[in-house]
Amino acid sequence: MDVFEAIKNRKSVRAYSPKPVPNELLLKIAEAAQLAPSASNIQPWQFIFVTDKDKRNKLSEGRYAGFLAESPVVVVGCGDQKVSPRWYMVDVTIALEHIVLAATSERFGTCWVGSFEQDKVKKLLKIPEDYMVVALLALGYPREQLDQTRKLVHLLHERKKLDQIVSYDEFGKHLG
Repeated sequence: MDVFEAIKNRKSVRAYSPKPVPNELLLKIAEAAQLAPSASNIQPWQFIFVTDKDKRNKLSEGRYAGFLAESPVVVVGCGDQKVSPRWYMVDVTIALEHIVLAATSERFGTCWVGSFEQDKVKKLLKIPEDYMVVALLALGYPREQLDQTRKLVHLLHERKKLDQIVSYDEFGKHLG
């Protein structure tokens, strides 16, 4: 699937099959993060692919993160705030989105998760002090069922039209 097709097909998946993700596909998806751009090519990131059930259960304790317990992989994106204090968060986020698109192209579901406690995640995964957890990603095979939460969110908040989000030369200025 080409990148634009992956962008169109990407959805926030919150229901996963317990089927494990093969290691060779995890490596391929991780390579997408490795290829991401970063400020001055510092690459201030570390990605922890968590497959251990007990650790995934602990990561799922965030208010909106319960589905991480059933996701076969949780990707924890971390940034080194010491080597890139101004840009680690942007750089890690770009690389995580590369993971999302690569996973989508391999027919996996993903979902961004920001509902976590920094200190608990760092302690659980033995993350060094200089690193900050930027976001978590659920990753796995979507469960074959209706995802009612996703449908409800999309009913309440439809995708905005381009002229609502794109301006030219200055904020609010549209073509034509």
